Amino acid sequence: MVANSPGTVTGLKAATLYQITVRSISATGRSQASPPKQAKTVLAAPILEVSSPSPDSILVQWEAVYMAIGFSVSIMRANGLGRIWKENTTNTSLTFTSLEAGTLYTIKAYAWNANGTPGDDSTCNQRTSPPAPANIRVSFDSGALKASVSWAPREGAFNYTVMALSDSSELSCRTTLSACTISSLQCGTEYLISVLASNDAGSSKSTSAEALKTVACAPGRVTIQEDPPGHLSVAWSDVDLGDYYVAFVKSDDGLEVHCNTSLTQCNFLSECGFTYFISVFAYNKAGQSPLGDVFNYTTAPCCPTDINPVLVSSDRVEIVWSPVRGAELYETKAVDGFTVVECNDTAPACTLSALECDTKYNITVYSFSEVRGSNMSCTSQFITTAPCSPEIKSVSKDAYSTINVHWRPTNDDATYTVTAQGETGLFRCSSRGESCAMAGLPCGSVFSITVVAETQAGRSLPSYSVPLETVPCCPAGLTVTQVTQSLINVSWTVGTGAQTYVTVLESHTGQSKCLTHQNQCLLGCISCGVNYTVVLKAISATGLTADCTYQSYSSSACCPLGVKLYRLGPNGIRIYWQASRGSANYSTDLYGSKGIFTCAPSAGLSFCDVTEIPCGDVYTVMVSPVAETGLKLTFCPKKIYSVTCSGSTLGMVIYRGKRNAE
Repeated sequence: MVANSPGTVTGLKAATLYQITVRSISATGRSQASPPKQAKTVLAAPILEVSSPSPDSILVQWEAVYMAIGFSVSIMRANGLGRIWKENTTNTSLTFTSLEAGTLYTIKAYAWNANGTPGDDSTCNQRTSPPAPANIRVSFDSGALKASVSWAPREGAFNYTVMALSDSSELSCRTTLSACTISSLQCGTEYLISVLASNDAGSSKSTSAEALKTVACAPGRVTIQEDPPGHLSVAWSDVDLGDYYVAFVKSDDGLEVHCNTSLTQCNFLSECGFTYFISVFAYNKAGQSPLGDVFNYTTAPCCPTDINPVLVSSDRVEIVWSPVRGAELYETKAVDGFTVVECNDTAPACTLSALECDTKYNITVYSFSEVRGSNMSCTSQFITTAPCSPEIKSVSKDAYSTINVHWRPTNDDATYTVTAQGETGLFRCSSRGESCAMAGLPCGSVFSITVVAETQAGRSLPSYSVPLETVPCCPAGLTVTQVTQSLINVSWTVGTGAQTYVTVLESHTGQSKCLTHQNQCLLGCISCGVNYTVVLKAISATGLTADCTYQSYSSSACCPLGVKLYRLGPNGIRIYWQASRGSANYSTDLYGSKGIFTCAPSAGLSFCDVTEIPCGDVYTVMVSPVAETGLKLTFCPKKIYSVTCSGSTLGMVIYRGKRNAE
């Protein structure tokens, strides 16, 4: 239905003969059909499929067109610049070559029939694929394991794809720029790097790939050995793409050393008590391998070297040393055959107790750490404990007051020293045997006897002490005083250590004895004119007795008997007596109010004359023996006589005493 001429009928089949009639139509109806006329439609337009198999060609393809015997295809730049290429063909495809890469072209095609009548044409645009990128540059970042790839941009390329191919993986990145970074590369891997340019026509052909070797992987199976001590051996497995290796060893004090080798082992010097941190890297032209596992190795703690054992006693040793690096605990052992004494402590000191005296011990101080355990290479030293304390068996005295001490020897090759200690001083004697004699100990003293053994190792503890008391001292002086004819007084100085004294006077006539705590004693029943032996015994509180002998003592002569007085003229008196037994000298004394008159008889006589004595007085007369020392004894009896002045001048003098009146 059309309103005006011409009118177009659509939806017809191509290359088909049609009969055409026209009717006019108004509101009142339809006219008769016009005379028919025949017309034939032209050939259908080819349906094109275009592609760019290469940067300089475009392939045009289509299906066969009904009634067509040939086709005409033309191509030109879409911007209208340049020439037009036109090709006729009876085929259903056509390739245009020598085109510019990455350029948008317009393609037009139609078919013709046997009469040469062209059919409908079809038009489409197609861009040639871009050329392969040039000037590819690859930069590898060994630390991040990534590669930065850059190239010169290409005309008509919409985006680019970078490919990294290895035997085991394929990595890529896409970008619209002229550079791209491929991450997550694998160490120890060789990659082929290629870049493709792409647009809506497709991708460029791959250029010749760039080879990229990444850094080698970190060496694995790292083993660390310390043999012998002081030498660390670090070994590892070989890795792909590793040209050489560097092993780093850093101690915990910050010092670092390394070794560079093409082998798979390095040796380092090490010190005791350190922790070493060990890492191994592989190197090639790409750089350093990634950091692998960091291993730490702690060497055995150092051994104490300044061990100073000090003997405290026969069974105890104090050991001190300086702290050593790496030691968390110290283990001290003292070994004597099958006996082991040990102590563990964190302090650098140890006291070994319960040791055997006079015994040789092998002493070792081991250092210990929790990581490495004990350092069993520590050297030992020998120490011999002090000798055992001797045991006193007996203490005896001989006739010469020498003290003999006997003990039980308990040590080998020891010198024994006996000590007697008291208030009066210190006395010693030494012996390598089983006994020792001490002389010259003062009397009257109490001593404590001990024995000490001494060897090159030291001195033993003293033995248990044994008390010793020497006999009391004899008094330094003894005095005998005649008190009466039958009584004497013996006195003496105090003897040190003496508590009791026994005084004995002994003669052929008998013995007189006195026991006292004092330093004097009265002895009776003494015979006059007799020689006595004086013996004094000093006795201590425990009964020890010292026999003290002194010079003999002669008792005084006996007092005379029968003392009588006779007048010798007006002023003279003769005193007469009967001499006692034994020879003796006498002295006569007359005591009166008018004076004292003395006379001594001639030798052998028993009378004595006193001349010029006043009469008319009462006299006390005493005839006394005179000791050998000249001392006049005054204990003889006194008699009183009255000398009158009347009567005969001769005769007796009147005795006025109470006894012996003659």
